[in-house]
Amino acid sequence: MRYFLLLGLALSTGACSHSHESNDESRTASSAPPLAVSDSRKILAVFGDSISAGFGLANGQSYPDYLQKKLDAEGYSWHVVNLGISGDTTEGGVSRIESATSLKPAIVILELGGNDGLRGLPLASTRSNLEQMIAAFRKAGAQVVLAGMTLPPNYGAEYIHGFENIYKDLAAEHKLTLIPFLLSDIVTKDMRYLQPDGIHPTAPGSEIIAGTVFRAVKPLLN
Repeated sequence: MRYFLLLGLALSTGACSHSHESNDESRTASSAPPLAVSDSRKILAVFGDSISAGFGLANGQSYPDYLQKKLDAEGYSWHVVNLGISGDTTEGGVSRIESATSLKPAIVILELGGNDGLRGLPLASTRSNLEQMIAAFRKAGAQVVLAGMTLPPNYGAEYIHGFENIYKDLAAEHKLTLIPFLLSDIVTKDMRYLQPDGIHPTAPGSEIIAGTVFRAVKPLLN
C-alpha cells in the first residue's frame, strides 16, 4: 500500500506528470554493448521504459544487467540486449519497433505501458499499441513475454482495472507468457527495494526483478 501512496505523492507533486523521470535525466541507461560479429548466442531483448533502462542506477545495475548475470551463472548461452528508454510510452515503442525487430531476438520482454497509465492516456490506444508490438515481434520470430504494471489508487478503480486487464487480455488472446506486475516481488512494507521516488527499483530491487523475469522466461530458453 505504501508503494501506491508514494507513487500518488510523486504524481501529485508533478514528479511524474510527464513521465517516470525529468527531462534532464531521461536516457537509455545501462544498454548492453553491441553484439560482436562472432557472437552466436540467441538474443533476449528487453523492450521497455525507465524500469528496464535502469533509471537512477549506475551502469550495470538495471534488471536486464542482472538477468544477463543470472543467465550466465545458470549456463544459458543467451545475450540480453537492453532496449529500455526512460520516459517511453507504447506509442514511442511502436515508432522504434523496427530497430528492435532488426536484431532478430528470439525472446522479447515487452515492458511498456506504465507511462501511458501515469499520463491517463486512453486505454484503447495503449492496448492497440501493445498489440501492434506483439504482432511485429512475433512476425520477426520472437517469443513475447508481456510484463504488466499497475497504477496508484487515485486513478480510480475503473481505469486501473481496465489498465491491468490490457495485459491479462492480450496475454490470454495471444497465448503469451505474462508477468502480471513486474514489481510485485519488490513492493514491500519497508520499501528498501525502491528508490525514494517510490517508483524505480534500487540495485538490489533490480536484482530481484531479474529473478522474477528469469522465472518467467526459463521455460522458453531451451
